[in-house]
Amino acid sequence: MRRIKPHLFLIAGGVLFIIAGLVFVSTSPATLAQGDGTPSPVGEPPTFLSGIYEDWVNSPHADFTAEAFIHWDEDGEVSDRCARCHSTPGYQDYLGADGTAFGVDGPAPLGSVINCDACHNEVATNLTSVEFPSGVVLEDLGDSARCMVCHQGRSFSGTVDAALAEAGVSEDLNAVSEDLSFINIHYYAAAASLYGSDVHGGYEYAGQRYQMQFQHVDAYDACFECHQPHTLEVRVNECVTCHEDVASVEDVREIRMPGSMIDYDGDGDMGEGIYAEVAGLQEMLYAAIQAYAAEVAGTPIIYDALSHPYFFADTNANGTVDEGEEGYNQFTGKLLQATYNYQVSQKDPGGYVHNAKYHIELLYDSIAMLNEELSTPIDLSAANRDDPGHFNSTGEPFRHWDEDGEVPSTCSKCHTSEGLPFLLENGATIPFEPSDSLACTTCHNAIPEFTLYEVDEVMMPSGVTVTFGEGEANNVCLNCHQGRESTTSVNALIASAGVGPDEVSDALRFRNPHYFAAGATLFGTEAQGGYQYEGKVYNGYFEHERRVNECNECHNEHSLTIRSNVCQECHEKVSSPADVELIRLEPEDVEPIDYDGDGDDSEPIKGEIETIHEALFAGIQNYAATVVGTAIAYDEHAYPYWYIDTNGNGVVDPEEANGENAFNQWTPNLLTAIYNYLWVAKDPGSFAHNSNYIMQLMYDSLEAIGGEEAVATFTRPPAPTSD
Repeated sequence: MRRIKPHLFLIAGGVLFIIAGLVFVSTSPATLAQGDGTPSPVGEPPTFLSGIYEDWVNSPHADFTAEAFIHWDEDGEVSDRCARCHSTPGYQDYLGADGTAFGVDGPAPLGSVINCDACHNEVATNLTSVEFPSGVVLEDLGDSARCMVCHQGRSFSGTVDAALAEAGVSEDLNAVSEDLSFINIHYYAAAASLYGSDVHGGYEYAGQRYQMQFQHVDAYDACFECHQPHTLEVRVNECVTCHEDVASVEDVREIRMPGSMIDYDGDGDMGEGIYAEVAGLQEMLYAAIQAYAAEVAGTPIIYDALSHPYFFADTNANGTVDEGEEGYNQFTGKLLQATYNYQVSQKDPGGYVHNAKYHIELLYDSIAMLNEELSTPIDLSAANRDDPGHFNSTGEPFRHWDEDGEVPSTCSKCHTSEGLPFLLENGATIPFEPSDSLACTTCHNAIPEFTLYEVDEVMMPSGVTVTFGEGEANNVCLNCHQGRESTTSVNALIASAGVGPDEVSDALRFRNPHYFAAGATLFGTEAQGGYQYEGKVYNGYFEHERRVNECNECHNEHSLTIRSNVCQECHEKVSSPADVELIRLEPEDVEPIDYDGDGDDSEPIKGEIETIHEALFAGIQNYAATVVGTAIAYDEHAYPYWYIDTNGNGVVDPEEANGENAFNQWTPNLLTAIYNYLWVAKDPGSFAHNSNYIMQLMYDSLEAIGGEEAVATFTRPPAPTSD
């Protein structure tokens, strides 16, 4: 059969060019022999389009020999299921650009590629929204909408679940069913990767959260901003704006940004590009798939990326697809889920750029699910699914407001990527839409220079200001790592109730100091973050030794890991971040103090704190039961954490963890003791940030609710005697 390049049509006396809906005639006819020897008319386009023509004619969209455009030759037409993306008439038909209703009305003729008229017509030019296989419609896509019509895949999580339900294996995911067959997401589904869990292109396991749209930097966040729209090539020359060592597409694989400094595939190499991390997990998943197929499904399996249906029964178990070996037909539910995700990752070769974290989550979860059935599970002990806290897009600190669609002004400062810059620039906070996580621009006011916002001092919830020094970088950290309450706010609440220390009042309510208030702990009584009892003296700023006196001197500011190598200079026992918890260092001229009274004055300071913390909890429960008359229990995972212990067993049972059963019999002493208990619990590094201040808070709380007898075996850390 004779095929011609579809953007050119022969007319008498010349060549007719149809480009972008415009007609041009060349009066100098020319022909070019095709592979079968028949002539195909070609010619030179108008000068002002020659560059675009050359770009396009050498691109995959114009490759009329590719399988993507000749697959249907024997059928005589491009099927209506495929016409939308595998022919220009089909694409126009889908959009309604041919004058018909939106959607593909029927098969498309052969001999077509994706030419100028597909994307350059009035309907396509005005297209801004696209519906994905999941039924999700994305709006305001701009010019990228034209790309996403096709580069979205053809399946999603629901496709797999529907197949499992139809085969009747939803309840027993390890049951083999001949009614199950491999489901292919299709090819180059870049938009499904880019938008992640917004469109559910991968198989997303129940109970897990997944990365949504990957937010790159402004001006490089749309298809055509990273790809040349006619050649489809990556604009590598643009990458060097932020990625200095990128000079080729291959170099893009070596990119590793600070927000992803964690070992995803567990090979111990965090210097490799994010491409290698994804590839490492792909290899691990394939190993898990093969082990599961042999052990559980009972038939070995093998993958061939170039041969449909990709997964074959390896009947002779030799590790290759041999002649006569047919498509795999012993699928279980778990195997179908995992192979689907493996293919999702394989068929978007740019997935590591489009949305690496989404692919990492899909691969990791697939391995973990298969591991449940393997006699020798794939080792995930050193691998990681989620990012460090500031970049953990699936964590509660960033996903809490998804259903609301808005993070309120009281929370947006620390829980959106835009909140802190807005505060620093305007001195106030406003609501923002939920963010995936923090971003480079949250702390850096210029890209690619990566200069930090300059902050001289920071106001704490108590109303006082603290500082590491004028313009010091770590002042930026203090804006969020300060808690949300203070001695001042708790005292104001108690004063409004107007009751005595041990009197219950309906005007009192739980006060949550909030999480990771390391900055306020570090500054101690200067910040007044913990509840400080009247008449007591507390330690102020904890001054450590040289070079380890501020946030980023002890923590990597991006991965948040502890710089344990710095600790080793003084603390010989420290060989890993975990060993920091073993530190106990007293000045040489000071007699060691057994703060918790257990007879061991050489245990790590963290151990001293833990014993007092446990005693404070026991004191809280005893006080609630004997003084208030209502038993109390604590659940660190369920807000508001403190519940009425209806059966008196000391723990929060499932039926007790509900809002109606929240503890509501507050006295001032109970409120302040619980506040300090949580202050310590919610700053897991408090033993390093300011151990004396922390033990002073707990000692005083325990004394307030239990009297001198409650602290008889403890020693309160000495406080400064003067300013």
